[in-house]
Amino acid sequence: MKAPCITNFSVLIGIDWADKKHDVCEIDLKVKSPRYSVIASKPEAIHDWAMSLKQRFPDKPVAVACELKKGPLIYCLEKYDHIVIFPINPSTVARYRKAFTQSGAKDDPSDALIQAEILERHMDKLSCIEPESSDIRALGLLVEGRRNIVQNRVDLSNKITAILKLYYPQVLDWFDEKDSTIFCDFVAKWPSLSRVKKARKQTLLNFFNQHNSRYSETNERRIKAISNAFALTDDAGIIEPNQLMIEILIAQLKLLVEAVGRMDKEIRNRYKQQSDHNIFDSFPGAGPQLAPRLLVAFGTNRTRYSNASEMQKYAGVAPVIEQSGQKSWTHWRYSCPKFLRQTFVEWAGQSVRFSFWAKAYYDQQIAKGKPHNTVIRSLAFKWIRIVFRCWKTKTPYDESKYLSALKAKKSPLLQYAIEG
Repeated sequence: MKAPCITNFSVLIGIDWADKKHDVCEIDLKVKSPRYSVIASKPEAIHDWAMSLKQRFPDKPVAVACELKKGPLIYCLEKYDHIVIFPINPSTVARYRKAFTQSGAKDDPSDALIQAEILERHMDKLSCIEPESSDIRALGLLVEGRRNIVQNRVDLSNKITAILKLYYPQVLDWFDEKDSTIFCDFVAKWPSLSRVKKARKQTLLNFFNQHNSRYSETNERRIKAISNAFALTDDAGIIEPNQLMIEILIAQLKLLVEAVGRMDKEIRNRYKQQSDHNIFDSFPGAGPQLAPRLLVAFGTNRTRYSNASEMQKYAGVAPVIEQSGQKSWTHWRYSCPKFLRQTFVEWAGQSVRFSFWAKAYYDQQIAKGKPHNTVIRSLAFKWIRIVFRCWKTKTPYDESKYLSALKAKKSPLLQYAIEG
């Protein structure tokens, strides 16, 4: 990907964004002296400002630097063809400020100036936002939103489990999955042991059948366990407040369970509409949750990355090597899109169960004494090169072809797998 150059732009702009207003600093490449202004955060004000830029600088596009990669301001500016957005890491601006302002003084106009100066002096080291198609961006928001909802579901399920252990622990043994509709409905209907003990056997059987739990042995075991259950405590001071908390929280958990199901359906429909879905469906362990995330990670613009190394670095999977004097050390890449890195790492962990060579590599590294997380990150690094090649050539992954390639190269990994 060709590095941007300031000569391609008519003006360089830094924006220090805020909730109510945005401070703007313009550096006109012909005048050079900075020009300051303030615009309101309302869409109408941003539109008027953007169109005024087009009128004042009609010949070339405008470069805008901001400490954001997404959000209302970015979404608003992305629709203007004459504006090119350069996201700058907030820590970069903070360090730049600290280097020249030892007192630590900070104000919004000066931060806007700093961002404009970074554009002017270091544009070749920055990357501009290249928006994907609306379909890919929508899918990206959905898969990231789903991951957040799943995490909320896990957190809430753990909280409910902890409260139930205080007065009603038996119900946790009657259901394997706590983040299921049947568990939520059961606890909502019978939020205490005393209540469920009053229920008739046929009532319980009807409940289980209505929730498609039709294994007679399982249902009989549950009913027997309910009949034989002994109360942890009879103290109303413990039971009543915790029961109220459970009644409140279990309703929230059911909403999250239903929300995940609804998002899964929407993600599946949008993902199947993408022409590249057959490529990402072919990767071992990707499945219905991770395959859409991988597709979003690469997108549809095949000129965005010139080689796999660029993706490995951008995703934060490639390690950072530092050297000082005769010492050299390697550490985790701190500044990167965390959700993107999480996608590759989670998928690499799943691939061990479905890919022959990935399992062999994992076992080999574990046998060498490497920690599990280190091995999975290293495996993700390898997988990105493979996915990049498949993505570039629009070719689905074929495990047998990859194993044949390893065999042709006389890979030690394949020999280890055979001997193991």
